[in-house]
Amino acid sequence: MAEVTAQMVKELRERTGAGIKESKDILTQTGGDMDAAIEILREKGLKVSDKVSGREAHEGRIEVYVHMGNRMAAMVEVSCETDFVARTDDFINLTKDLALQVAATNPRYIKTDEVPAEEIAASDQPAEKYYAEVVLLAQPFVKDPSQTIDDKIKAAVAKIRENVIVRRFARYEIGS
Repeated sequence: MAEVTAQMVKELRERTGAGIKESKDILTQTGGDMDAAIEILREKGLKVSDKVSGREAHEGRIEVYVHMGNRMAAMVEVSCETDFVARTDDFINLTKDLALQVAATNPRYIKTDEVPAEEIAASDQPAEKYYAEVVLLAQPFVKDPSQTIDDKIKAAVAKIRENVIVRRFARYEIGS
């Protein structure tokens, strides 16, 4: 079992946003295994996400991404529970990433349950593949395709400890 150093705790905190004591305890529990510690924190984050998912979110932020040359722009409305969280760097970065995602992938729906069954049937693709193309929360994140947008939002919820909801989005492009 490796000794848990302050550098290891710092690295885990930077990668996950966990507190000092929680980071040290989990690293001790995993014997210094950073990947295992991150996985445990991710699972804890999913539990936090489930706990806060029913809470109302009436604060938030509208984020706009304008692509170079000003020929395309995307706008996304993301809600959280408090105006304090809406002003944090973590929330702002999340909204910027979501606006970038909308600009890059041009989704048509926010959630999978919004897609009409007839549209899925007409697509001649498996539902999951079709969702990954047209549903924002089901899409692989453009900066890190190993996680979906839904995973990214759940990770943010675990870090900020508030419910986060994508309300709506729009994408504009010259000529279309």
